[in-house]
Amino acid sequence: MAERPPETLGALLREARVRLAAAAVDDPALDARLIVEHFSGTTRTQAIADPEHKVDATAVTAIDAALRRRAGGEPVHRILGYREFYGLRLALSPETLEPRPDTETLVDAVLPFVREVAAREGGCRILDLGTGTGAIALALLSAVPAATAVGVDISMDALGTARRNADQLGFTERFATLRSDWFEKVSGRYHVIAANPPYIPTQDIRNLQDEVRDFDPKRALDGGADGLGPYRIIAAEAASFLEAESRIAVEIGHTQRNEVGDIFHAAGYEFAGAFRDLGGNDRVLVLQRGKP
Repeated sequence: MAERPPETLGALLREARVRLAAAAVDDPALDARLIVEHFSGTTRTQAIADPEHKVDATAVTAIDAALRRRAGGEPVHRILGYREFYGLRLALSPETLEPRPDTETLVDAVLPFVREVAAREGGCRILDLGTGTGAIALALLSAVPAATAVGVDISMDALGTARRNADQLGFTERFATLRSDWFEKVSGRYHVIAANPPYIPTQDIRNLQDEVRDFDPKRALDGGADGLGPYRIIAAEAASFLEAESRIAVEIGHTQRNEVGDIFHAAGYEFAGAFRDLGGNDRVLVLQRGKP
């Protein structure tokens, strides 16, 4: 592909679809379009209105390399270097999870409370544990201009990525990062503690989809022997960092509602809400301190 003369946008899109279909990619048409548009600097509108648009040799070479990577199993958004989440374009890096639509359920679940606190008190302080790309915190900041957030992660790579995303989105003054192993170096009190923690049992990681197992960071997946280790830490330690009226919101594996609920109930919390993702699976629990 790289050695041929400049090609037309329409021809590149057709060839890309054929190559990805032959590699048994799940959605070859979508991934072909994303790759060709990204590396050629074109849009879907251009492809429809001007399929004879010439694409230069440098872009053709980049498209070819990207298609090889995708055909080899690498997720398309890893190749592009970004993913859309809650209407925000977030850069990815090797030590960040790809933010996925399931996690938007957590944002939707806790957003009304964030708005309520911000309206009543003039601000809302959010702690995002295991922030990764910053997805949860930045989505909440985008929806509530009076909110502020601290993104906590043990990975410096992830924290750097979250910081770049915050700066790119214009949230520099409202988003801080902190390198900490869970609450180890956290200080202050927050109205919301949010987390999409590792929740896959160690022995189940080998059974995950190839794109997750081979390309998402293991540290962001492995929840210990039963997948519940991080929830025990959060339930045991969060109270010292919560305001009097506050919420904890956690993403869970679709079979973990009862187990995670029991962990928090034993630590003195009660349900403020349980939410399902678009597939109808249990996905998010929102908790509050129980009445004394």
